[in-house]
Amino acid sequence: MHTTLLIVLYVACELIANVTANKPVDVAGLSAPGGVFIYALTFTLIDLINDRMGKGGARRVVVAALAANVLFAFYIRVVIALPSPAFYNGSEHFASVLGSTWRIVVASIVAYIVSSLIDVEIFDWWKRKGRGPAWMRVLMSNGVSTLIDSVTFVVLAFAGTFPLLGLILGQYIFKMIMTVVSMPLIYATRQRASTPE
Repeated sequence: MHTTLLIVLYVACELIANVTANKPVDVAGLSAPGGVFIYALTFTLIDLINDRMGKGGARRVVVAALAANVLFAFYIRVVIALPSPAFYNGSEHFASVLGSTWRIVVASIVAYIVSSLIDVEIFDWWKRKGRGPAWMRVLMSNGVSTLIDSVTFVVLAFAGTFPLLGLILGQYIFKMIMTVVSMPLIYATRQRASTPE
């Protein structure tokens, strides 16, 4: 898989997760924000980007995705604030779906930047130490970073409004399941690792 495609998928998953995070979902008795499934892929994707571009390149992609998230959140607020023409009667629905509170946006950005940078560091450390195969490095870095992300996001976004422990547990379990499910991506990208981009 081409590095550019990995970067595009990473940024897209980040943005989609932010749009869908406002609706909690219940799957098999576990609750989590709706964006959990696609967001979980970002940890594996950033590990694959790290593998291809190194720690510095992965950090630049994290910062670029952060900028895209901030621009997205800002522009949504601008569109919500602008008046609608008389023929449009969906402003309330638009605002309720896309106009996430600043608390959720800030929680998402803080959790994202902290957990993504930690993921980059852990993956790079394991890679430099030569510890285990690629799938193990992804599993270990994701195991730590997704826990940090889950706790940070849920506490900042929902403290005082939703039960936190259930959301943290559900989010973490779903993210780790998605990490395992996404493992074939590691080997799909490694087949092209020696091919010049």
